[in-house]
Amino acid sequence: MDDLERYSRQILFSGIGKEGQLKLLKSKVAIVGVGALGTVCANHLVRSGVGYIRLIDRDVVDLSNLQRQSLFNEEDVKLNLPKAIAAQKRLNTINSTITIDAVITDLNLDNAEELLAGFDVIVDGTDNFMTRFLINDIAVKYGIPWVHGAAVSSRGMFATIKPGITPCYRCLFPQVPAGRGETCDTIGVLSPITDIIGSFQAMEAIKVLTGAATSPNLEQIDIWDTSLFSMNIMEGKNPHCPACVNHRFDFLNRSSAFQESYSSLCGRDTVQIYFREKQERDLLKLGEKLKKNGKVTGNQFLLRFSPDKDTSIVVFKDGRILVHGTNEIVKAKSLYSRYIGN
Repeated sequence: MDDLERYSRQILFSGIGKEGQLKLLKSKVAIVGVGALGTVCANHLVRSGVGYIRLIDRDVVDLSNLQRQSLFNEEDVKLNLPKAIAAQKRLNTINSTITIDAVITDLNLDNAEELLAGFDVIVDGTDNFMTRFLINDIAVKYGIPWVHGAAVSSRGMFATIKPGITPCYRCLFPQVPAGRGETCDTIGVLSPITDIIGSFQAMEAIKVLTGAATSPNLEQIDIWDTSLFSMNIMEGKNPHCPACVNHRFDFLNRSSAFQESYSSLCGRDTVQIYFREKQERDLLKLGEKLKKNGKVTGNQFLLRFSPDKDTSIVVFKDGRILVHGTNEIVKAKSLYSRYIGN
């Protein structure tokens, strides 16, 4: 069978053609986060014939993922499979002619350069701002285009960031948002919006890889209100941007004020999360947000949230957090991102 036969309908599309298909087959894409957006994007890129795809994810498949994370099934939940491995297994049955590299890890400043440098495109399938700023630092430092995406509730957005051509992510978001964002676990998410945003991300990645023009906009979609909004970001470059102008990569710098410090407290089955950049938590507002997910108690000094009988998350007014019920830093980070929002 002709190796290109499986891509024949894609080759017929004039924007790609045989030349574009050959470019895809020689390309390397890293997908950070193999959840709702990541699984949709990976599915399309594998079927499109991207030659090497790295899947990076720290989490395992659970039952609540199946509503929207399209590569997983109930057997993956029963086997407690890491998302990267479960996705790799499914994708290998779709296209065995390409390389799919599954990496079970938490992307952080210690491994980000090793895992992402050398790729042609990075796709953002994450659910938190800190990892996006880290991806942006890597992208700017190594000149790698990346496709940002986010979805929560009925809303989603995406943008393609090309170092040296478009504003970078830090131009658009100079500071880590103070509220740290809403999460799917606190306000929910509809499956169609993750399919739509992940599909757009895949299309933007394919455009980058084949040399086609990408969208100059930050595109925003709400599928419940059926509303679309496009904001041209090309004029958004910050002439004083720390990252793309001054090449100061704060999210790769361990001593930066933006870093979050995680430490396992000896003998206490607890992980402490400490923020070098001081922040004030609105405990009443946070408590109201968390009530639908578990038991909330507290006072004027702290809030204690218990999503289940084995876990509790204590949030202090100055921002410091204790995650009780685990001494695993990766698990604590996942719980923090899932419920508190990052």
